[in-house]
Amino acid sequence: MTLARMAVLAAAFMAAAAASHSPVTAEATEKVALRVVIDGAIGPASARQLNEALAKAAERHAEAVVLEIDTPGGLVTSMREMIADILASPVPVIGYVAPAGAHAASAGTYILYATHVAAMAPGTNLGAATPVELGGLPSLPGGDEKDKGDQKNATGPPAGDAMMTKVTNDAVALIRSLAELRGRNANWGEKAVREAASLSANAALQAHVVDLVARDTAELLQLADGRTVEVAGKQQVLATKGVAVETLDPGWLIRLLAVITDPNIAVVLMLAGVYGLVFEFTSPGAVAPGVIGTICLLLGLYALNLLPISYTGLALMLLGIAFLVIEAFNPTVVLGLGGVAAFLLGAAMLLKVEGPGFEMSWALIGTAAALTLGLALLAGSYLWRARRSLPRVGAQAMHGLPARILDWSGSEGHVLAQGERWRAKADEPLAPGDSVEVADVRDLVLTVRRRNNGARQ
Repeated sequence: MTLARMAVLAAAFMAAAAASHSPVTAEATEKVALRVVIDGAIGPASARQLNEALAKAAERHAEAVVLEIDTPGGLVTSMREMIADILASPVPVIGYVAPAGAHAASAGTYILYATHVAAMAPGTNLGAATPVELGGLPSLPGGDEKDKGDQKNATGPPAGDAMMTKVTNDAVALIRSLAELRGRNANWGEKAVREAASLSANAALQAHVVDLVARDTAELLQLADGRTVEVAGKQQVLATKGVAVETLDPGWLIRLLAVITDPNIAVVLMLAGVYGLVFEFTSPGAVAPGVIGTICLLLGLYALNLLPISYTGLALMLLGIAFLVIEAFNPTVVLGLGGVAAFLLGAAMLLKVEGPGFEMSWALIGTAAALTLGLALLAGSYLWRARRSLPRVGAQAMHGLPARILDWSGSEGHVLAQGERWRAKADEPLAPGDSVEVADVRDLVLTVRRRNNGARQ
């Protein structure tokens, strides 16, 4: 009986263990598609979000990653990072322009071309992929007609046109290579770059720019099921019908990056950091301004480091801020004006390449420069008035003070001045009780002289 009972208990234990492990096994083998939403300008935060999503999809052996796109474009550097991650992904990536009313303009078009399966929702559009901004100082509107004529008559295209041609040709080569890799319409891709062409969802499907048009994610996965795609150099048949869809929300770090990598926010953080440190140095012990200023400065510099910036422009901005800080403590006006000029020039040169969502706001930069100059002038004028109104101290403060002779012999004696007994000398005869005033102080000896109304008291 004892052995029988032990056998029954062992069997029950094994059954319980199997029951407890079966849900985990089912969960581990359940097919899943991960959904990633890119909503807004393409930047460092978008690139990091996609990179982390693809890594998690590979770790979980997901059937596919649905990359939902709604973007006006963004930075070329971040776009190329995202394209490289998609091409190297061991998990198929389904690009999906959604929801209705969304668009995949500029950088979004290149990313959609790079995905293994490209799809759009009804009421969406893509295209307008022409490079529009180059780094450096912005060109001035208008210009001298003579200069324009000279440019036309000169051999070869102007420097600006030559650079724009290089950038455009590079963009054309990229989108054509992606189209050839995925078997899509390369000619229209080139047209989107050179002529800023755009297409609606149905027109894109008919032109073989996209593979599918689907109303929602469930329909998209059903239509994509059974398609053969090339993933990491190998042919793979998608099995996406009826799979569970899990949305990956961006973490706090990605949300923070999305905010601080706006170049205008980064500049404001940098300014706040510098002013916080200046306040801490001028008022030691406050602590809070120093701590907040250090955090803001580091966040601003970290954000700028993620952006394609010109370090010459950043150096000019920092030099301008330094001039304005010096102006606040040593008013010269020249340093203040020079600081504003350096700050504005640096802001104009800060971004090497601009894109939708990553442009410098001249209203914000101008306001920041004006406020900084105003604060510097206000602090300087306050400092100047404070210095002029400082009370005289030491020997200078003794000049003209009244005194009374305590004892006198020849040309020397003692006087009472400000309630204290001082040694004194004079060039005229004096007597105890006479009223005098201090003419000079040297080596703790007062030189006195008879006051105009000086008389024996």
